Amino acid sequence: MGYGWAAGARTDDAGRFGTEAFYASLGRAFVTMCAVVPALFLIEAIDVALGAGTLDVAGGIIPHHVAGLDGVLFSPFLHGDWEHLYGNAVPLILLGTFVLAGGVRRFLWSTALIMLVAGLGVWFIGDPDTVVVGASGVIFGYLGLLLTRGLVERSWWHLAVAAFIGLLYWYQFFNILPTDQRISWQGHGLGLLGGVIAAIVFRRR
Repeated sequence: MGYGWAAGARTDDAGRFGTEAFYASLGRAFVTMCAVVPALFLIEAIDVALGAGTLDVAGGIIPHHVAGLDGVLFSPFLHGDWEHLYGNAVPLILLGTFVLAGGVRRFLWSTALIMLVAGLGVWFIGDPDTVVVGASGVIFGYLGLLLTRGLVERSWWHLAVAAFIGLLYWYQFFNILPTDQRISWQGHGLGLLGGVIAAIVFRRR
């Protein structure tokens, strides 16, 4: 019983802004996310070596096609080109760090739910003549998660982080609206929705 109480106390401290445990958790999360992004660059390098777009076609979401359903799992790890990956790398590190700092288990379950909502949504309502890849849906999901978590858990620092990153990338919010560009607005909007759902389902009680 004593060990369970101590573990619970450490968990609470890690989620409380300004504590030593909080900063330690944040530091570990940042290092982890910085290790994830190079893996995405390695995947893109393999794609280029095989022939640009080879992995994208094999692992991307192809809406309304059963063969493209596995993209729900693989597409967030694939990118159309280096520019696409560069654009996602920094916000993925920033947002992912604060989501991961809230707990590894919650991070994994939340990420899975965001991928599922965004991926299946794109598969159902996306353009069947496209192949959708990229971590953008997950990134928008993390943003929605932090905003909603700040509200449902009454955590002002979650709101502050989401607002700050939202200000840095405010122009990206236009990507949840239908456009003629080669951007999956469905994935962005549904990713944001997935983050909202994840924050509610996996909230700290």
